[in-house]
Amino acid sequence: MKSFARREDIPTPSTQSAAEQVEAFMTFMKIEGERVRAARRHGGLIILDRTVDTLLAHAHAMDEIHGFGVLPELRRRVEDMPHLRPDHTLYLDVTPELLHLRRKAAGHQEAEPEYFLHDPAFLTHFRDYFCSPARRPAAKEIAVASGDGDREETAALVQALITFWTRGR
Repeated sequence: MKSFARREDIPTPSTQSAAEQVEAFMTFMKIEGERVRAARRHGGLIILDRTVDTLLAHAHAMDEIHGFGVLPELRRRVEDMPHLRPDHTLYLDVTPELLHLRRKAAGHQEAEPEYFLHDPAFLTHFRDYFCSPARRPAAKEIAVASGDGDREETAALVQALITFWTRGR
């Protein structure tokens, strides 16, 4: 990640406690704040590949898997950072099998610590954050779309959504 001066400063995705999960979230929110401020200096549309919703979905999955119970606290903290609330979040839904194949093709090994992010249990809970009607992402508007297509199909889908969302600006 370019946002961190040193690789060892990046919080681990596999936190071991509620306190560690909150600390990692807040570290990423500080980085997100810096990214948003930098992007706003250039004006216009801001597109971020990771948003508060991604981080909240991660926390939701960790809550479900480990019982941390931090999502309500993190949601309260996000209320104090309205400048980080996205207008739109696009969740590209990809099957665990395809993610596994893509990671393998990219040369990643299953023994890597962050590989658990592709574990079907983690992905089920992560997906639930975006797709369950009982959940409410931070974004004002959310779109869930299939990311199972090839790069060109996915790019066309993303471009169509951006065009739709920005009409009338």
